[in-house]
Amino acid sequence: MGLVGQFLEFIEQTPNQSLRALSDRVLRKCRELTEAEAGSVFMLRGQGRARHLEAVSVQNDVIRAKTAAFTVPLNTTSIAGYVAMTGETVLIDDAYAIDWNQPYRFNPGFDQRTGFRTRSIMAFALKGFRGKPVGVVQLMNRRPGVDGGPLTFQPDHEAMIAPVNHLIGRALERTATLERLKQRNRELTQERRRVAELQVETERAFMVSVNLLAKAAEVHDEDTGNHILRVNEYSHALAVWAGCSRAFCKEIRFSAALHDVGKMSVDQAVLHKQGRLDERELAEMKRHPIYGYEILSASDRLKMAAEIALRHHEQWAGTGYPGQLKGEEIPLAARIVSIADCYDALRSKRPYKPAFSHEKAVSIMTQGDDRIDPARHFDPRLMALFAENHAEFDRIWNELRDEEEDAVKA
Repeated sequence: MGLVGQFLEFIEQTPNQSLRALSDRVLRKCRELTEAEAGSVFMLRGQGRARHLEAVSVQNDVIRAKTAAFTVPLNTTSIAGYVAMTGETVLIDDAYAIDWNQPYRFNPGFDQRTGFRTRSIMAFALKGFRGKPVGVVQLMNRRPGVDGGPLTFQPDHEAMIAPVNHLIGRALERTATLERLKQRNRELTQERRRVAELQVETERAFMVSVNLLAKAAEVHDEDTGNHILRVNEYSHALAVWAGCSRAFCKEIRFSAALHDVGKMSVDQAVLHKQGRLDERELAEMKRHPIYGYEILSASDRLKMAAEIALRHHEQWAGTGYPGQLKGEEIPLAARIVSIADCYDALRSKRPYKPAFSHEKAVSIMTQGDDRIDPARHFDPRLMALFAENHAEFDRIWNELRDEEEDAVKA
């Protein structure tokens, strides 16, 4: 049986094991194959600027190491961070004599605290389902040879590991994802229990219900990510610039999140179809504002949300849907969300388009392109406010951007 087959059998020997248990077994196997004295398995954690590497398994035959000591920021100045960001394998003969041309440096702090002496290092990336690094295995100190001298990791070790690192990475990524889902399910169960225990409609119960409903709608569109959160904040900012009352601004901040709630009632085959919709499918898709209004209009507290859901696809010139309302016939909240929704759609990657930079998105919205005519689509007063303050939209985008969403420079 080849090495790939051995690792497949090795990984699947014990199903439903925890991330810690699987990491320990993987690290032990990697150390066995390379004769490493010590090692760590790191997994990527967090989002955006808060992303970091967290050790999920630490082994050392010389000293007793604590996992908590191995948490490093995601940047190229550390060896593990460099490997995680580049996907490259690093072989180091002497950790204390790294060439100054390299961007990374060895941090001797652990050695100084514990008395352990790091010599040779081999660090390689664990590749996930999309071929991107999801973690790092860092091995230290090949065991001494017969003559007692320290050994170094060789290119043969890199070649040996290369065919299986994606198997290891995918297995660990799958296990980590399952653990996050289990944790999320526990949190959702607790949240449902708390909501069920509320006997009267309080403000807290109302807001929890709105957030759960918005999240439920979001599930039906896998590409939305933080879309609803950003649209909330764009809409609130635009309402403030427009001089709306404090109550209006507060209400639109949560009502905007429900603009596409009607998609829960759209035929899912239509909603997730890849490619152009035919006339029947387009007609079904264009019914989502009506479906959304039907869902939300039963609650007096969701009157603004119902108006937004029904009218956010209306256009200033009367060329929108479903009612072809014109100008100020369109509720102000819907006119605001229309601009917010359009900006976020331009910034976001979709199956039919790449993610646009802030500059290109602003250019399209203010000057138009083959799909958008700002004079026909948007309230000119609101657009003037957007044009004057659009940098705030970019700030909101960057603060709430999705982990996988990278705007291109156009």
